[in-house]
Parts: sequence; C-alpha cells; structure tokens
Amino acid sequence: MNKPEKLNMRTSNLADNNFAALAAMFPNAVTETIDENGEVVRAIDADILAQEINTHVVSGKEERYQFTWPDKKKSVLLANAPIAAALRPCREESVDFDNTENLYIEGDNLDVLKLLRETYLNRVKMIYIDPPYNTGKDFIYEDDFAEKTGEFLRRDGQYDDQGNRLTPNLESNGRFHTDWLNMIYPRLRVARDLLTEDGVIFISIDDNEVENLKKICNEVFGSTNFIDCITWNTRVPKNDNKGLGNIHQYVLVYVKQAKFNRQFMMPKDGLDEVFELLDKMKKQRVPIPEAEEELKKFYNKKGYDRGITLYNALDENYQPWGKINMSWPNSDTFGPTYDVLHPATRKPTKKPDRGWRWNQETFNNHLDYNNVIERHDGSFICGNIWFAKDENTQPSSIKYLRDVGKMLLRTIISLKSDGGVELEGIFEGKSYFSNPKPTSLLRILINSIEEKEGIFLDFFSGSATTAHAVMQLNAEDGGKRKFIMVQLPEEKSTL
Repeated sequence: MNKPEKLNMRTSNLADNNFAALAAMFPNAVTETIDENGEVVRAIDADILAQEINTHVVSGKEERYQFTWPDKKKSVLLANAPIAAALRPCREESVDFDNTENLYIEGDNLDVLKLLRETYLNRVKMIYIDPPYNTGKDFIYEDDFAEKTGEFLRRDGQYDDQGNRLTPNLESNGRFHTDWLNMIYPRLRVARDLLTEDGVIFISIDDNEVENLKKICNEVFGSTNFIDCITWNTRVPKNDNKGLGNIHQYVLVYVKQAKFNRQFMMPKDGLDEVFELLDKMKKQRVPIPEAEEELKKFYNKKGYDRGITLYNALDENYQPWGKINMSWPNSDTFGPTYDVLHPATRKPTKKPDRGWRWNQETFNNHLDYNNVIERHDGSFICGNIWFAKDENTQPSSIKYLRDVGKMLLRTIISLKSDGGVELEGIFEGKSYFSNPKPTSLLRILINSIEEKEGIFLDFFSGSATTAHAVMQLNAEDGGKRKFIMVQLPEEKSTL
C-alpha cells in the first residue's frame, strides 16, 4: 500500500508563480533592480515588456549601448577606495624567506591586490585566475557596501580574517548575477594596474557567467585588447547540464596593450614520437617513398594537428618537410605578380590569383636552378622551392618540421580535467579542493607567452596549481619566472 503524500501546509506564492510565468514568456525582460529599501531584487523590465506586447515603438528609457547592474557605481568606488592594512610576513611558515622571490599571501584578494599595487604597479607579466563560476553551489566574496562593520559581522555566514563574508550565491536570492558582478569587477579593475604594458591575463570561466565576464573585461581592459576565448575540452561530461553532455569550459584572453602584437605559442604535440619513428626507419633504410607512406599512416592513426601533418614529405636524411602556400595572404589586397620558371620545362608556372606572397627578389633568392633534385614522384626541388611535374601547378616554399617546433596557441585545447587526481596523489588520496585545474592546462597558458622570466600572479590560487606549473617550467627550461599567489586563509588541519 502506497504511503499517502505529505500535505503541503502552505499555499503557493502567487508572486513567484507570476514572475516565473512572465520570465518563461519574456526572458529578455528579466532583470535585477534596487527597491525602495536599497535592496537588490528580481524584476521585470516594464519598458521591454511593454515593447514585447505592442506592434509599435513604445517610448521609455533612452536607448543606448551599455552594460550595467545594481550597485555598479558602488563597485567602481570599491575598486578605487583606499584601505588601512598591511602585509605581515610569516617567517616561521616560509621556506628560505630571505632569498625566495615567490610570494604566497593569505587574505581577502581585493585588499591584497590594492596593497600589491603599491609595489607591483605595471610589473606583473601574466595573470591567471580561476574565480568562482557562479554555479549556485560555490561560494563568492560578499563585499559589504552599506552596513557598518558590527551589523555585517552579526549576520550568519563564513568569514575571512578581515570579516569579509563568503556566501553561497543561489539563483533564488534575487541577486544571482549582481553579487557575482560586484565581486569580480573591482578585482579586475585593480588587477589591470598590476600588468606590464605587454602583460596578459587568462581567466577561466564556464557558461554561467562567460557573457557577463566578457562584457566586464571589455570595459576594464578595452574591447580592442580582447585576444580570444579559448575553449577547453575537458573530455569528461557533466551530468547536470540540461540534457547535454557538457565537456567544455572557457579561458578568456586579454592583453593590456594590443599594440605589442603578442604571439601566443604552444609546442606541437607529438614531435618526439614523429622523430623517433623516422629515426627507426632511417636505421632500417626504408625506401623514402615507403617511409613517406608510413609517416602519413602514423599521422592518421595519431590524429595530430595540421601543424604537424602538413610535414609529410622526406628528404634523403629522413627529415620531414612540408609545402607552404605562396599566395598573397590578404584577401582585401593584391601581392606582386611576376613569372617563375619551372626548373624542367622552363615555362612560367601557374600564378596565384591575388599575386605572390614574396617580392621577386626574395623569391629568386630561394631558387637554385643549378642544383635541381627530381623526387620519386616526379616533382622537383629547386633550392627551397617545390615544383610539380610541370608548370601547371603553383610552386610552394619548403619548410622543415624541425624548424617549426611551435605553433600558434589553438583556441580549442583538449585536456582531461585531472587536476583533482593530481592533488589526490599529493595528499595521499584525500580531496581538499573542488575542481582544481590540471597543471597541464596552466603549463600551456604560461608557456604560450614565451617569456621565461617575470612575475606571474594568481589571486584565486586555491590549490596553487599556477605556482606548481611555474616551478615545473622553470625546472625544465631554466626559466626565472616568479609567482605571487593569493588565497583566503584556510582552516588549519592535520593531513
């Protein structure tokens, strides 16, 4: 016999029901505003709602392009407000205190950033942060704008040493986006001041706030300094994503000054395996045509990036090279046009539609008609230029894989999200941190800027993966990178 259902002794909240109904019909009208008591509450934008149900333009607030939210002006003031605080060294908890140039700082990160600005203004080469994603399950800083300290501390909650409250940001609290925006905005404002003029910031985020974060960063750093949004394929799907297997997060990339034309690079994955295979075939004296076929099969099996698979031809020493297109790269303009003679037929070869990439003098410097090599497939090598069997195919320049061990950082990075596994290995199977980033991701981002020295900052350091990655890279390439990590004080425990 089934148990009777438990009676609900309360009637439904009609305001909640009505709000939900309107939100379902007109999601673009859902917003947050400040009521007569100064509290941030959920709301429906009357002007937008009126426009949605009318067939003509409804007059209302002046239309303009803007991005704002309740308390934004106070958030700006918070970023600029001075503080009365100082950093206190903990020599007894430090390692080689007098000589190390690395810093691990415990405290509210907004206060710490303001203090660091006094000493590290324009000195930080790179910032990486992994702030709370505002999932409704994590905790965010609640910076107090209005209450006096005594009133603030009487409220229940979790606090850092400075009395700043950590609170779960639930979607039902009416300030879901507002609280998160008020938290992240002043911290990014201060962080920008720390960057060198050619500095860069990487920010991890997911779908919950990626649009708002990009708008904030466009305001703080300038939209012209937006580089790209990297999609990190975590390979492991989440099971709570509304019917889809979500396997991605994002990393927003901004620079302080785009005029420096920074190039973000990454090592080509698989180079060691490729050269190991070629060395093996060279020792076995596999004929070049067969070796090239084996190399192509190996590429297909491994699924490498085109930055490697392009290099599928071999010279007599089994060194892989590829054919590089010589067409003018800009689709809006035209390059120089001139004749290039085929080394065998001595007839002009096919020209690119928009002209050559190089001027004629540069092209001639790469040609050597006195030393022409005919390949096994009937094509020709003439200096550093490849020619087909006849003049009907456009020639290409030759580039060796050994000379291009790096490529531009890809906007899709596929790495298993194994940061938790890494930490469990360190802490004997115990899990002390939620969703830590893998060291491999941080290594790619840090290594992408190529400088091997400078200051690297993370002011949401958590498990200190950024510090771990910095030390690993320094050990491998002899770099002199220094780090500054900032994190709320953790409860002391015995591991």
